[in-house]
This record gives sequence, structure tokens and C-alpha cells, in this order.
Amino acid sequence: MSSNKKYWKSVEELDKNSSIVEALRNNEFVEEIPTDEFLGNNDALSSSSTSRRDFLKYVGFSTAAATLAACEGPVNKSIPYVLQPEQIIPGVADYYATSVFDGFDFANLLVKTREGRPIKIDNNTIAGAKFSANARVHASILSLYDSMRLKEPKIEGKNSTWSAVDSKIKSSIADAAAKGGQVVLLTNTLASPSTEKLIAEFIGKNPNAKHVVYDAVSESEALDAFETVYGERALVDYDFSKASLIVSVGADFLGDWQGGGFDSGYAKGRIPKAGKMSRHFQLEANMTLSGAAADKRLPMSTANQKLALVHIYNIVTGSAVAVSLEDKFKAEVTKAAQQLKAAGSKGVLVSGIQDKNAQLLVLAINQVLASEAFSTSGVRQIRKGSDAKVAQLISDMKAGSVHTLVMSGVNPVYTLADSASFVEGLKKVKTSVAFSLKEDETALVSTIAAAVPHYLESWNDVSITKGTYGITQPAIRPLFVTKQFQDVLLSLNGLTGTFYDYIKANASTIITGSTWNKVLHDGVYVGVVPTASAGSADYSAAANALAKSKASQGLELVLYTKTGMGDGQQANNPWLQEFPDPITRVSWDNYVTVSNADAKKYELSNEIVANGGLNGSYATITTADGVKLENVPVIVQPGQAVGTIGLALGYGRKAALKEEMMVGLNAYSLYKGFNNVQSVTLAKAGGEHEFACVQGQKTLMGRGDIIKETSLEIFNTKDAHVWNEQPMVSLDHKEVEATKVDLWDSFDRSTGHHFNLSIDLNACTGCGACVIACHAENNVPVVGKSEVRRSRDMHWLRIDRYYSSESTFEGDNERKENIAGLSSSLSTFNEMEKAGDNPQVSFQPVMCQHCNHAPCETVCPVAATSHSRQGQNHMAYNRCVGTRYCANNCPYKVRRFNWFLYNKNSEFDYHMNDDLGRMVLNPDVNVRSRGVMEKCSMCIQMTQATILKAKREGRAIVDGEFQTACSNACSTGAMIFGDVNDKEAEVTKLAADERMYHLLEHVGTKPNVIYHVKVRNT
Repeated sequence: MSSNKKYWKSVEELDKNSSIVEALRNNEFVEEIPTDEFLGNNDALSSSSTSRRDFLKYVGFSTAAATLAACEGPVNKSIPYVLQPEQIIPGVADYYATSVFDGFDFANLLVKTREGRPIKIDNNTIAGAKFSANARVHASILSLYDSMRLKEPKIEGKNSTWSAVDSKIKSSIADAAAKGGQVVLLTNTLASPSTEKLIAEFIGKNPNAKHVVYDAVSESEALDAFETVYGERALVDYDFSKASLIVSVGADFLGDWQGGGFDSGYAKGRIPKAGKMSRHFQLEANMTLSGAAADKRLPMSTANQKLALVHIYNIVTGSAVAVSLEDKFKAEVTKAAQQLKAAGSKGVLVSGIQDKNAQLLVLAINQVLASEAFSTSGVRQIRKGSDAKVAQLISDMKAGSVHTLVMSGVNPVYTLADSASFVEGLKKVKTSVAFSLKEDETALVSTIAAAVPHYLESWNDVSITKGTYGITQPAIRPLFVTKQFQDVLLSLNGLTGTFYDYIKANASTIITGSTWNKVLHDGVYVGVVPTASAGSADYSAAANALAKSKASQGLELVLYTKTGMGDGQQANNPWLQEFPDPITRVSWDNYVTVSNADAKKYELSNEIVANGGLNGSYATITTADGVKLENVPVIVQPGQAVGTIGLALGYGRKAALKEEMMVGLNAYSLYKGFNNVQSVTLAKAGGEHEFACVQGQKTLMGRGDIIKETSLEIFNTKDAHVWNEQPMVSLDHKEVEATKVDLWDSFDRSTGHHFNLSIDLNACTGCGACVIACHAENNVPVVGKSEVRRSRDMHWLRIDRYYSSESTFEGDNERKENIAGLSSSLSTFNEMEKAGDNPQVSFQPVMCQHCNHAPCETVCPVAATSHSRQGQNHMAYNRCVGTRYCANNCPYKVRRFNWFLYNKNSEFDYHMNDDLGRMVLNPDVNVRSRGVMEKCSMCIQMTQATILKAKREGRAIVDGEFQTACSNACSTGAMIFGDVNDKEAEVTKLAADERMYHLLEHVGTKPNVIYHVKVRNT
């Protein structure tokens, strides 16, 4: 049968007496219109509250009304080229293939440039380019135009020259050699063959020098385990497309675990084909993207995860290590282990537990399974840091034995838990050099702050996985007086030429069978992929040690990285700050997540207030050794394991940030010993925090056919009308499907193009790459925390996150109707709320549905919104007078109103307020002015460009050429865009699939966005 579960977006919706939540559902615009701001006459209007109807009476539908409501748009005169560069054709984009690795994120990219300006990141889809951009990589285009970047080198805090910097570094190294002091290069993981060769040459010339690799978010335990067994410091590059059963113990592999980038392979196995799909067990403390996607999720502390891992090891390998696992977990863990063993080579186990013994058991289990998804050929080289070596460096610095410290790609003053010790040691270092994009926390206390170019201004090479090679090439000349760390190394090594020359010469030894120009054009090269040979390890001893794990005294704090902010490198990026977290839907903050049970125990709460904003308690976190983090905002998180709390790294930065971006608290201060699990105590603090949270905003008003889902068993055994139930209406006293009844005459759209966007709920992981790509492509403004809190975010695309209980609406209604008396009422509602302890999660991207019978079009009094024969719903911004009738009439809540002018407005001091930030704007898309409605255009500029290109080349358009920003960014295949008039197109086949349905199809809007029923392999 069709599953029509009770879905809820926020914990507050479970409060049956919440009149505020109910009011918000029925009132999209929760605050009165600031009409005085529109009319500019505060005196005349200060004494009254003017309604929209009165406002329109006052100004009338006239040219004056359009001027007042839409405000005067800026007029810019265009200046033609006097001497046009040969390479640039005005209005035509150029693309450069490149590969990026910043020490945390990596991807194979195409960089879109217009008139010499990089304006957007796309995924490189050529063969061999396997890593797609996540939300942070998409947003990195904006970080290129960050006005807070370090614009020239500084010595002792004063502006200097590169010749002075080179001279000072060389003299310091010479002085270190004369005095027997250490010279240390402290870098992030480089994954660059040429840079590593340069460093090796430098150490060869300077015997007193050494290289220390430091990862802000450590994977050292997993690296140590892999090095013990396989003899090299690397990580396994798992291929989840080859697994029919996945067991994850504390590994958010759809998030940032071991670098991320696993979502594409995972999604391939999650779409039901021939009645089959992979099965996924997740054991974790925090609710993560991986836990949200899992078929079976077990919330448990890390201590219990360690015991569960030993239990799985016993069953899969036939060992008999004594382990005591709690009864409430034992049955489910046993089931997962038995199914894993039965899956054999089609099974895989991964773990994020930061313990070498745990990581050794992962290797042992996958070896016994002979897992196809676990391959030691082409291992990942994106994490190579050593916790022990970093600790030794700090010890050496404090002892005064480090003479010269050269840092690149690291910010230890911010990211080290005991940064005070690092700063203390730094004071004893004769010369410290920080190669940095910004004058960050470490650069501020270093002798030399060396300004480096952004990766889009740089030459480099990368080897993300062993056997592959990629070129990082600049897409723009350096904007400031910057110099690469590698160019300085060349000078220190006494070599002439540029780093470009060095890379090109070094590449000739790597790219056998290809040419430099081809690799530069393609962006990637795949050579011989070597396989690491397995050695031996004492797995039994590792299991015995792990079996002795004890639960934390007090609460267990689990530190993690948020999808938007990562390790905090791009904290000054407003796109990422305003990006709502996929799970909590909170932007502009980090916070401690607590379970409902622990929230009640510590008297912590969240509450939705009258204007739609979310408020929450404050708490103080204290570690076992007395480190305190005070006034941490609290989010009550469904699915958080009882006895555990979560907190995101990457926030709380102050240096080189605009004031608006100085948000959150620095959780790195709790990251003692590079262990993401700490024993802490929690205490309620005074006051109430105001969150910018969109979870209770723009809801689809509680309607039950928003998300359709079923189980794999029902999907395989029942007809489609059972699991994809069609809404029925009465016609001539007979029940017929709602989709076959129409109040409107339809137009013939069989000729020309007709666009559809298909969204598969099984493949969507909620990663948010599409949201940032939409920002970049369509010049979507950032409005800030205060405006987001007022329900005024401008995202054209949102990813709704729904929690669901196991019961159906009908079951809930029957139980409520059968309540007898107050005591029965209290106990029944309390029992129904327990679904929040471990809910199932569904993600649903929602944008303008481009309805063929659009309700917005019929109510617009000035015909500002209209429909095209290609299926796109258009907006003529110059016609819009801001009545907002269209938004009121839209059942999908996807239209956005420009309450203010966000461009060139000091009140919104983000990228659109300065000349440098505006360089990212797409000239093909109008920057909207105040007082107009805006929404998803289905990237009409992209579809028209494709049509014109094919016309100019005199050819037919092939399937896959038509793209939108969101479909282009989607690495999982959840979003497929195309022309349904092309009978061979993939989107046409998806539109005819039995899983296809439309949002709120009983309304009769006939959208051009289609969804596919979510199937769970429970």
C-alpha cells in the first residue's frame, strides 16, 4: 500500500497545542508590510498600519506605483572594447578545466569565465574526472573575490615587498644553518607531486630542515592503521556502487568523512533497478547525512559503536573476542553483521571512529569479505597528517629548537585545541612565515604574512588518488600582489624559472602516453593505478583492546564538520554562511545538538516565536580537563543518541572576516588530542538565542502527499497505483484521477522544446551543492541572519528536510479520535512524540514547479509572470509592482520578495556591496531591484544559450546538453533536466516511469518538475 506517513519539519510541529506553528503554516508573510519604507514618507504613515490593499489603493496601478514599489533600478552605461582581446568574445563564456585541492576539499572542475572573470564552478565530466564539487567548492568562486584577502606581503605587520620577504627568509635559513637550529615546513596535506618534489629538494639542500604535515580535521588514526597494514600513508577510496550492503559505524561518508566524494557511487546503488537496491545500516551518535539516507539507523554513543564494531568483527571473521554489547543494540547489530557476512564481496564496512584499533578492524573485516567496494588500488592521498609529529613540533618550538618556521595552508592558531601552546612556542621561533590567502589568526602573529593567490589564480598539480593526475590552472591573472609558496621554494632552492615551468617538466615523467596540452585541456590524466600490497597486523589484539572501551563519564561530545562550513577556511563566504544546514536547517550559526531526552533532563528547549523565528536555550560545555565553552546555542535534534551531544567545527573565527561573518563559537578549543569525541558536562546558561532557521518557514501547509514513499518489498510486489497512489476527484458523479481532470484548456506543446526537471528522492542526499550553484548562476542575493529569521531568505532552491514517524496519517487520526479523558490524551500524545527519538528522514529539493497551469500567472494584475511554450514560467521584473499575489497563490511557497535593494547597499555588506564581490555576478542574469518578486527561472539563460549554440553550429541538440545550474551541480544523478519532446531523452523516460509523481498533483497545476517515489530497503 502507499505510505502516507505523518511528516514534520520541526520538533515544534509535534506540539499539538502550538498555535504559532499553525498560524505560520497559514500565513506566508508573517510580518506586516513596511509600507513606510516603500513610500518613503515616515511622517504620513507612522501613525497607522497600512495593509497591502490600502497601499495599492493609495498608489494605484500606474507608472508611479511601479516606480515606488519596484524602486528605481540602477542605470549603467556599457563601454565597448577599444582593442578587443582575441581570446574574448563578449557574451560568450570560456571554460577552463582544472583540479582543486585546498587541504580539505577536492574536485575536478570546469571554471566558467565571462570577459576574463571566473563566475561559476561546474563539474568536469570527462572520463577520469571522478570527483564532483560539493557546496563549499561551488562557493569557492566567491572567495576569489573576497575583499578581506591579504593583498600584499607584510613583515612585522607592515606592508612590504616580495624581494624583502625572499631576502628575509633566505637570511633566516642561513642563520638557522649557522646556529644549528631547525627549519620546519608546516603544511596541510599537499597531494601535489611537484610541490612534494620541491620540498624534498629543499630538505636535501638543508639537512636541518624537515616537513610536518598537519590536517586541521585529523584522519591520523585511519592513516596509521592503513600504514601499518599496507605500508603507505593513505586512505581507501571506497566505491559504494559495488556494494549491495553497507554498514557504517560512525562514518558520515555522505558528508566529510575521509574527504567525502562518495555520494555519486552510493546513489547508483540506491535507485531501485530490476527490483534491487543496496541496503544501508548506520550506527552513529549525531544525525548525519549518511544517517538520514540509511535504511536502518541506530543512534548510539561512540563507546557503544566500538563495542558494536567488535561484535561485527566476531560474526564476520568467526572470532570470539569477549565483548559486552547492550541488549537494546545487540539484535540489530547482529542482524547487520549477519547480512554483511552473507553479502560477502558485495558487502562493505566503514567506520569514522578515531581509534587505530577500530580502523584496523575495518581493514580486517573488508579483507575477510573480499569486498569489491574496498579496493587498495588508487588509494586517496588527500589526508597525510600526523598527530604525533604536530605534537612533537609544538614541543620543539616551546623548547626553542625551531629557528625558522614556514607555514602554508594551515592556521594552527585557530584550529589547534591548545593554540596557546603553539603561540607560546611561536614566540621562541626566530622567524615565522605564514603563506596565507588572508591575514588570519596565524598570519597575525607571524613575522611574515605572505599573501598567496587563490587557486583560480594559481598553477599547481594534484594527485587526489594514486595513479591519477590533475592540473590546476589559473582562470584569471592574480588580482593582488601575491606569490605562490612553490615559487618561493623555487627561489630558496636556487632554481630559475616559474612554478609553471617546473610543473610542466615534472609532468613529463608522469603523463606517459599523453601530452601536456591534452592533460591541460582535459584537466585530468589517468595512468597506471597501482595496488597496495597487504601486510599483516594483530587484529585480535586490536579487537581485544577495543572491546574494553568504556562509556564517557558525563556526556559524550561528538565534534563534526558542517556541510556548509567544513573546516572553516571559507568562514568569510556569505553564500556558505547563509546556506541552511541540511539536517537542522539553521544558517549563520553553530550550536550544540542534544536529544529530546537530554534536553528535558537539562531543561533545554527550542521554541518557534510569533515572527517565525526559532529561539533556543544557551548551555555551557566543560571538558574533563576544565576547558569551557560558554553560551553555546542549543538545538534539540531528533535522532541524537541519548547521552551524546554534537558541535560543529569551523565557526568562531574573528580575523580577516567582515563583522557579519563573525558568528558561532570555536569548537576547535575542545578538539583535544585531535579526538573528535570528548567527555564533557553540560549546564544550562541564562538567556535565549535567536536562530536563523528555515525549518518552520515556507511549509507546504501540512499536506500529506508532498513526499511519497514505500518499501522495496511493496514496490516489487504491488501495482504502482498502490505505492504511487493517485489523488481522486469527482467528475460527473464518478471518481477519476485528479491529473485527468482540468479546468483549463491545454496548449499544444508537442513542437519545439518542452523542458522537464526530474528529481529522484532516492538519489538526493541533501548535500546542497545545487543550492550554491543556483546562487552563483542566478545572482541570488544574501540577506543576512536577521532577514533569514524573518522568513525573507532569497534562495531560489530550497531542500526541505522532513522527519517522519512510522505511523500513517490515518493511524494517527484514529488514535487521536479514540482518546478518552485527559490522562489518555497525555499518554497517547506522549507516545506519538517518541517518533522524534529516531525519525526517518527525507530530503526534497523544491523550486518553482513551472506549472503548465500556473496559479501565479492568473492573479498577477500586471502580467509580470507568464508561461512559455517551452514549459518555463517567466518573470518580467520590469513589469512587477510587488503585489505578492503570485506568492499568496503559489501552493509551493517558492516565490521570493525583494524586501530591500540588496545590491550596492551598505545595510547588506556582503559580496554585492563592493566592486570586488560583484565581479562574480553573471552578466546573463538581471540583478533584481527592490520591490519585485523573483524565483527559479529554470535557468532560461542556459537553455537559450544551448539552443543558440546548436543553431550556430547547424546541428541537433543531443540529450544531456540542456542543463540547469542545479542539475549540472548534482553529482548523484538525483536531478535530470531535458526536453520531453525528445522521445529518446532520459528525462522523457523518467517522466513515463511508474515512480513519477508531481507535488500536490490534486491541485491541478500540472508542473514541469517531476518527482520519483522514495523507496526504502527496510
